[in-house]
Amino acid sequence: MRELPLFPLPDVVLFPQEVLPLHIFEHRYRIMLRTVLEGDRRFGVVRWDPETKSMATIGCCAEILQHQTQEDDRSNIVTLGQQRFRVLNITRETPFMVGMVSWVEDEPVVDDLEDLADEVRKALHDVVDLSGKLLGNPSTLPDDLPDLPRELSFWIGGHLGGPVADQQQLLLEMTSTADRLQREFELLDHTRRQLAARTVLQDTLRDLDDA
Repeated sequence: MRELPLFPLPDVVLFPQEVLPLHIFEHRYRIMLRTVLEGDRRFGVVRWDPETKSMATIGCCAEILQHQTQEDDRSNIVTLGQQRFRVLNITRETPFMVGMVSWVEDEPVVDDLEDLADEVRKALHDVVDLSGKLLGNPSTLPDDLPDLPRELSFWIGGHLGGPVADQQQLLLEMTSTADRLQREFELLDHTRRQLAARTVLQDTLRDLDDA
């Protein structure tokens, strides 16, 4: 357990090894930034739900990789997600929020997850390919896509598109790599089916226009 400065962000879910650039402008977070830079350069990113006015109990520690302070004392920083944590209690709210946290790790993997990870990779590639075809702008996945199932599950969780903050928070909170990969496969497969249907419709309409 340790105390950690907390940065609640509306509908932002940070995953381990995900890069998150931030613009720091509020006075309390300027103070937080100066404090963090004087220490181990780490603070906690926690999703804030603007509808329920509540903060998630699971967040991700962010380490500051780069920072640039402007003349007006605003700053641009680049952070990298590290360990996940659970907020046990809030120890201070001013001048910025500080919480007592405990680290969260995935349960030990007892089954071989390579087959499931391969299915997830295939669904991910299909979604990217179909999206590129629909938009007329072919795109590819990065060459450094993680090989290990746990790291792959975090990468996908951090790169889901669309209004899926609830799903991302659920994926972040899971402590089973297998469950996280299975849920991601279901989400990707659903998206793949939708895109495939739209692609067929698009091709049909194009054929009719050419006839």
